[in-house]
Amino acid sequence: MDIAVLGTGSVGRAVSARLDQLGHAVALGTRDPEATTARDDHAAWAATSPGVRLMTFADAAATAELLVNASSGVVTLEVLRSAAVGDRDGTVLLDISNPLDFSGGFPPTLTVKDTDSLAEQIQREFAGLRVVKALNTLTAELMVHPGTLPEPTTVFVCGDDADAKATVTGLLESFGHADVIDLGDLSSARGAEMFMPLWLRIMGALGTGSFNIKVVR
Repeated sequence: MDIAVLGTGSVGRAVSARLDQLGHAVALGTRDPEATTARDDHAAWAATSPGVRLMTFADAAATAELLVNASSGVVTLEVLRSAAVGDRDGTVLLDISNPLDFSGGFPPTLTVKDTDSLAEQIQREFAGLRVVKALNTLTAELMVHPGTLPEPTTVFVCGDDADAKATVTGLLESFGHADVIDLGDLSSARGAEMFMPLWLRIMGALGTGSFNIKVVR
C-alpha cells in the first residue's frame, strides 16, 4: 500500500519505519525536507530506514492510498491543510494525534474534550476523508511493536465508516495487535483522547511509557 505518514516526531518515525519493514511504500511528510534532513535526530533515524522517502506534506499525501496523521495535536489542522488533504475524497486517515497543550507546563491540558474531539474536528474540516482514531493511547514504540510487552494488551478504533475501520484494524493487526476494540462512531474518540491525562499520570508513577491497558472480559 502507498502510505503517507505526516509528522517527523517519534510517532511519525516509528510508524513509517514499521510500515516500511512490512513492505509498504512509505512517504514521510514534513514542512521543510531540507531542514528535517539537517536535524541530527532525523539523520540518525534515516540511516536505519532508507526505504522511507522524505517529502513535503503535500507531496507525500498527493498519491497516498492511506494517510497517517502523526503530527502534534496543536498543529494537526495546519499540517493537514498544508498537505491539501481536502482534495482526497474517500481516503482513509488514521489519526494518532492527541490534543495536548503544553503551554502551561507539565502535565499538559487538553485543547478539546467532553463534547468534541480533535478527530471530529478533522472530520468536520475535511469531510471527504474517512477519519479513524487509533493508537493514540500508546507510546510510539508500543504502537508498532506491541509484542515487547509480556502479554497482549488492548487498542481501540473509532470512526464513522466501517470499511475504513476495517482497513485500520488490519493495519494494527499487522503491527501485532491482537485485541482491537471498536468503540463506535467518531464521537467515541473523545474517550480515547481523554484517556491521555490518566496515561500521563501512570507514566509518571511508573517512570516509563512502556505500558498499556488490557480490557479483561
